[in-house]
Amino acid sequence: MKKIFLVLLMTINSIVSAQTAKEIIDKNIELTGGLTNWKLLNSVLLQGKVTLGVNDEYPIKIYQQRPNLTKTTITIGKKETAVEGYDGTKGYAMNYAANKIQEYPNYMAESFDNDFIDWENKGFEAKYLGKEKVGDIYCHKVELTKNVNKTLYFFDSKTYMLLKEIKKDETLLYSDYKMVGAVMMPYRIESSSPKKDSDFVMMLNKIETNKVFPVNTFKF
Repeated sequence: MKKIFLVLLMTINSIVSAQTAKEIIDKNIELTGGLTNWKLLNSVLLQGKVTLGVNDEYPIKIYQQRPNLTKTTITIGKKETAVEGYDGTKGYAMNYAANKIQEYPNYMAESFDNDFIDWENKGFEAKYLGKEKVGDIYCHKVELTKNVNKTLYFFDSKTYMLLKEIKKDETLLYSDYKMVGAVMMPYRIESSSPKKDSDFVMMLNKIETNKVFPVNTFKF
């Protein structure tokens, strides 16, 4: 009887956690524009400045288009240079030792949408892990799992904005949210990693949505 009770208790806790996680994710999507408006996005152009290391600052542009096309450029000495991207077939990244962009066969293209848009249909499992502080802000902590991949999301417990994301090799901080058309997006993104070799702070000053990009935008 005791074993049956424990099994039932674990099952109930699992269901409650899943429902709570779903409610938090749904609230975030609702308060940042709604699922329909997120799905109506077909392209995004982000512009601003990125700081690498202590004080290496460069103008940056990030082009993104459904389903997974992307291209990042930075301007060095008034010259705009592509440093990373995916053209729909192949991935590219800058080889700084050779000072040229090159193809990377194992490049993992990211989806245009974040993982918690339609997370259930994508095969993720969601788990609520309670509250935890990010700085001085209490956040709902949600874990999304698919196969062996786990990502932690921290949502402001009052506004439900995503403040922090922890991936396998990278931690991202999001802040300075503003409305862009019908959706809300962060204008400051900070990335850190254990190796500290790709840390950056990106401050955006302009975001445009649903632009029609020239056909050669994602060519390298």
